[in-house]
Amino acid sequence: MSTWSGSGAAKRPLRVMLVDDHALVRSAVRQAIVGVDVELVGEAATAEDAYAIAMAVRPDVMLLDIDLPGMSGIRMVEELATRLPDTRIVMLTVSDDERDLIDAVSKGAAGYLTKDLSPEALLRALRGTQHGQLAMSRTHAAVVIKHFAEAARRGRVSVGESIEGLSPRENDVLRMLADGLTDREIANALIISPRTVESHVSSILHKLGVRHRAEAAQRYRMGAG
Repeated sequence: MSTWSGSGAAKRPLRVMLVDDHALVRSAVRQAIVGVDVELVGEAATAEDAYAIAMAVRPDVMLLDIDLPGMSGIRMVEELATRLPDTRIVMLTVSDDERDLIDAVSKGAAGYLTKDLSPEALLRALRGTQHGQLAMSRTHAAVVIKHFAEAARRGRVSVGESIEGLSPRENDVLRMLADGLTDREIANALIISPRTVESHVSSILHKLGVRHRAEAAQRYRMGAG
């Protein structure tokens, strides 16, 4: 979803939704982000309310706490990421745990911010999501990149295990499919877009002459050439 209303037109406000079960936190964040170019279009204190509001207002960015009544924030990311593809979901949490960070990004989060950051830094991070930037510190970004790079290396097929007729990248995608990774996880590991992953999968199915992903994965496991 573009924040531009047209060529040469003024940029419309960034539409943000906030999900946190602490009223004091919501008040502080609201004061920090609302301005000329940022509009708060929804607030929620529970996962149930957040889901309904998000589907109705379809914000540009959702700031989401990890610990919520009813459903964890990471589970919410998993539920909403595919339903709201134009919404950047950014975790805003007190947790600095690497597992929470990796889980959130793996499920589709476009950022991971801790609540000790300054109001100015929060605003910069939100604006940056509209330019394709990850809303997270350099330290967190390094952890994410290292994790997915190591996952890719651990599973990378050797030349002898490649399936004939597929490109090296298609072999990588097929191997990750066989390992049970989702399109988004494959995209993160290979540093490409989920749409590009879908394109590779379509090509793989065509080249292998199979009907669906499960058959392709089975061909890979059998080492078919």
